[in-house]
Amino acid sequence: MKDMTQKAVFKMSVPIFIELLLQLLVGNVDQIMISRYSQASVAAIGNGNQIMNIVIIVLNVTSVASTILISQYLGAQNRRKIAETCNVSLLMIAVFSVFATLFITFGHTMIFTWIRIPQEILQEAGNYLSIVGLFIIVQGIYITFAAILRSFGFMKQVMYVSVVMNVINIAGNAVLINGLFGLPQLGIIGAAISTDISKLIGLVILYRLFRKNINIQLSPKILKPFPTQTFHSLLHIAVPSGGEELSYNLSQVCILKLINLFGTAVIATKVYCSILANVAYVYSIALSQATQIMVSYLIGAGEFEKVKKRVWTTLIYSMVIAVGITAILYLNAENIFHIFTKDAQIIALGKKILFIELFLEMGRTVNILMTKCLTAMGDVIFPVVIGIIFMWLVAVMGGYYLGVYKGMGLVGIWIAMAIDECARGALFVIRLFSV
Repeated sequence: MKDMTQKAVFKMSVPIFIELLLQLLVGNVDQIMISRYSQASVAAIGNGNQIMNIVIIVLNVTSVASTILISQYLGAQNRRKIAETCNVSLLMIAVFSVFATLFITFGHTMIFTWIRIPQEILQEAGNYLSIVGLFIIVQGIYITFAAILRSFGFMKQVMYVSVVMNVINIAGNAVLINGLFGLPQLGIIGAAISTDISKLIGLVILYRLFRKNINIQLSPKILKPFPTQTFHSLLHIAVPSGGEELSYNLSQVCILKLINLFGTAVIATKVYCSILANVAYVYSIALSQATQIMVSYLIGAGEFEKVKKRVWTTLIYSMVIAVGITAILYLNAENIFHIFTKDAQIIALGKKILFIELFLEMGRTVNILMTKCLTAMGDVIFPVVIGIIFMWLVAVMGGYYLGVYKGMGLVGIWIAMAIDECARGALFVIRLFSV
């Protein structure tokens, strides 16, 4: 990795962005396509995906830890450690996935009861989550192989696989949701089945790419004797950063519990606004991942003086892009919401939320980049502590105060989340440039 310029960061980020955008579609295309079928089903998938997001966070932080270590070992040219990292990561993902599948399969009713999901969507949400939950191990291994391939520079190939997955998912949804070609009309169950099939095919393709292009052995022999140091290194990165992201998603579940008090229409509005928000900040995630890989490589190569300059330059570009996209979405809000629904109440509320989203994205863009870069630099505790404190005190408790107690509804909850993101972002900037 000889090119360390900003142009190189953008070059790395583009295929990551397209891949993430396509992964986002895999996660949200079910909600988009089912919106033509039933608004209640949209709310059901929204609740189901919020629970799945917690599982996916654990899968992602393990893969991020793998990416950081592999990039550092590539910088240090340590092939043995790269092989250990790949094998240990896959083992960790497999073990976690089995337990997560069992918990979701047998515990989803308890979870939905706790978050006060409306009774009219309880069965649909349970059916969707149970079917998608069966393929957690497939998604986990897919995410791990994608991280390994990205570390070795195969960003475009991973992106192409995401394209294939989306085409399969969209085609499967069209057939199974609506009952084409003489098949039964399965609705939300069809959406879940299509999602699982697309992920399985994506995993098969990624595995073949790995075997063809990466000269790393995947074998139980590498785990004997068990590489304890590598395992601890992964945990040292994954647990603190995972704690921050896990706390975030648990706080989002609590916020969803508040939103569920306002009924199906407000839940659907939240789902649609979250989809649009994801579009706004997905490139920030791509830039942060590309920067994290480069920062990890710089640290592995001992070029510490270049790190802060690289992070600061990327932050400026990232914020301009994220806020710019959000502004475009807000200015075209009515036309965009008409893609999902004709409900005037949802459209009017959604436009208010997108205005608040302008300010929320300013903070979130900083958080996404700074958290990943601080983690790559070894400062893993500070983002976790600050994140947990602000998420729960500001976003959750503030959301309850403004949304429920003050009667501001979804608008009040979104304002509290925006304050949380902006406050954390300011603290992370101060932290990075004070060390």
